[in-house]
Amino acid sequence: MTATNDQNRRRVALVTGSSRGLGRAIALRLAADGFDVAVHYVASAAPAKAVAEAARAAGVRAQAYHADVADAAACQSLVKTVTGEFGALDVLVNNAGITRDTLALRMKADDWDAVLATNLGGAFHLAKAALRGMLRSEWGRIVNLSSVVGLMGNVGQANYVSAKAGLIGLTKALAREYAGKGVTVNAVAPGFIESDMTAGLPEALKAAYLGQIPAGRFGRPEEVAAAVAYLVSDDAAYVNGQTLVVDGGLVMP
Repeated sequence: MTATNDQNRRRVALVTGSSRGLGRAIALRLAADGFDVAVHYVASAAPAKAVAEAARAAGVRAQAYHADVADAAACQSLVKTVTGEFGALDVLVNNAGITRDTLALRMKADDWDAVLATNLGGAFHLAKAALRGMLRSEWGRIVNLSSVVGLMGNVGQANYVSAKAGLIGLTKALAREYAGKGVTVNAVAPGFIESDMTAGLPEALKAAYLGQIPAGRFGRPEEVAAAVAYLVSDDAAYVNGQTLVVDGGLVMP
C-alpha cells in the first residue's frame, strides 16, 4: 500500500479547508486509500467533524482541527498538534482558501492582504512547519491547490489570481530545495468544478463557461481528489515541481 511507510505505519495526511468541497473530497479519497487524515476547518466545525467521521468509516484514524491558516503561529501549532496526536505528518495538502472578488481599482488593501495571507501565506507557513518532520523521515508529499486562473488570469480576482499563481511559484521553489531529501512538492490546478457555486449559475452563464471547456462538462471534486491521490502516492515519487491541470482541456499551452 502506498499509504504505509517502511515500518508498516499508516501515513498521515493533513488536508486544509476540508470541511466541504474539494477539500472534503480529497480527505475522503485519502482515507479510502488508507491514510490517517487530519481534517482542517476555520469556521465549519460540524461539517468538518462529519468528514472525519466519514473518514473513520474507511478504517483509518481521523480527527477535525481548527486553525486560522492566515496566522503563522496558528499554522505551526496545527502541525505540532497533528504530529503529536498522530505520531507523524507525512502529507500536507494546502487547499484552504478564500475569495474577496472585485475589480482591481475597487479592491481594498484589506481584501488583497486577506486573500494573500490565507491562500499563499498559509501554504508557506504550513509547508515550513511540516517540512521539518518530513526531512527527518526522508519522505514527504506536499500538494498545493492552485487554479487555472493562476495560469490564465481572471477578471475581478487580482488577489486570488496572484495567490494561485504564487502557489505555483512556491511549489517550484520548495521542490528544488527539498527533492534530494525524499520530499516532493507539486500543485494541482483545477478548472471549473461542480460545486454549490456552479450549480447556482444562470443557465446562460453556465452554457458560456461550458462552451470554453473541450470536455463539455464541469469536473467533479472526486476527479481533483484523484489527481492529489496520485501525487501523494509512491507511484509519483519522480514527479516533482509540477502543476497538474485538471480542467477538461480548458487551458492548454
